[in-house]
Amino acid sequence: MRLDVVLRVATKFFLPFILLFAVYVQFHGDYGPGGGFQAGVIAAAAIILYAIIFGLAPTKRLVPPALVEALVPMGVLIFAGVGVAGFFTGANYLDYSNFAADQAHGQEWGIFLVEAGVLVTVSSTMLAIFYAFAGRGRR
Repeated sequence: MRLDVVLRVATKFFLPFILLFAVYVQFHGDYGPGGGFQAGVIAAAAIILYAIIFGLAPTKRLVPPALVEALVPMGVLIFAGVGVAGFFTGANYLDYSNFAADQAHGQEWGIFLVEAGVLVTVSSTMLAIFYAFAGRGRR
């Protein structure tokens, strides 16, 4: 792939837009189809595209496997932490109504934080699976 200049240039051009679309899907999840799972898949697909075009070694320098392995449980901790934060505000587990002055804004913040945890977990899990399969030697 090193000699295929068109693919390399096109990938460098499209990657920021793919990641921007992942951010859009993440923020649009409160209002319509989308959210953390879809945004996580899109973000991971952008990094996997980078790996397919530029190789696994440069991708591992860009997103180290140790970081990916740390982010998998981090997303779960964000999700669970939002739920536990409800206890500290006097509400039930995953009840976000006390996160802001009025209940509607509290619900928005809580849902956004839960979706952010899902994004982190899904994208890092997909990358971990890709690294595991792509790093295997051929027999």
